[in-house]
Amino acid sequence: MFATLLGAYPPAPEPMADDELVRGVVAELEAAGLEPLTDGAVRRHSALADWPIDPDAVVAEWRFAAGLTDRAVKQSLPGPYTIARDGLPARRHGTGPIERPQSGRAAADTPTNAALAGERLREVVMALASAGCPLIEIEEPAAIRIGDDEAERTHFLDAHRRLTDGVAGLVHLSLAVTGGNADTAGSATFFDLPYASYAFDLIAGPDNWRLIAEAPGDRGIICGALTPSADSNDGPETLVWAAHYAASTGGRGLDRVGLANASSLAGLDRERARRKITLLADAARIASAASPEELARVLDPRVLGRRGRAGIGRLRASADRATDDQAGG
Repeated sequence: MFATLLGAYPPAPEPMADDELVRGVVAELEAAGLEPLTDGAVRRHSALADWPIDPDAVVAEWRFAAGLTDRAVKQSLPGPYTIARDGLPARRHGTGPIERPQSGRAAADTPTNAALAGERLREVVMALASAGCPLIEIEEPAAIRIGDDEAERTHFLDAHRRLTDGVAGLVHLSLAVTGGNADTAGSATFFDLPYASYAFDLIAGPDNWRLIAEAPGDRGIICGALTPSADSNDGPETLVWAAHYAASTGGRGLDRVGLANASSLAGLDRERARRKITLLADAARIASAASPEELARVLDPRVLGRRGRAGIGRLRASADRATDDQAGG
């Protein structure tokens, strides 16, 4: 059982050099109790901001972050399908046009761009694996737009097969789907790929529980069950419940389950973001409690309040629908 950050972390409000921004983020995530850690995508111009992405530059950025801590540090990369549809998402702190793998191509060329992006990203993945990066997270927010379009499913699968070709066993690859529901794409769209784990947004995409219910038991699941909203009434109960439900699917067990924020925390101030990541780590520790009695002791339903109970109710309803759908299938 673990807790990790998905997406970006708020940059420091005061101007500072990129390396100092990363130092601050790694220190905050480590102090909160997260692992694996990340650089929070706070560099004002990172190696991921230009196409083609330079594998050596990405490795250098990962090595810098990894050298700041004894804990595991992952590297996030934009997914090929998202790059093809939306351009590079990494230019977070500046203005200007986003770039596509083949600049100026029409939307009808998404399959060509996705395939090219998959091949180029594989070079980055292989470079990171050779450098010793333990976990690489592929971010695919555009996957929520696949829907039931068979052609789009084919484009997505082709791009990811190119990205993952020959990579299995060299490094832990994780696929992150955030921003909404992706269940209409079908479970095979994701689980026919050789990813070791999957992160799903369960706040903007509660129907993603259907995918979790169908995930093979040997795949890891990261539950994006913490809202990024600044005014949320956060507590550990919803997160702990989500972790245990995911652990119950496919005989997965808690060893293959993690907790995360549902989507980027970059829009929050640092203090709110710090409280949220601390809650994630606390919830992971609670979820790992040795006995039901211990869980009952630390999870007092009276502290939830109406909004907290509603949060569990929404997650439970979505998860129960997923279980019913699986049983009916």
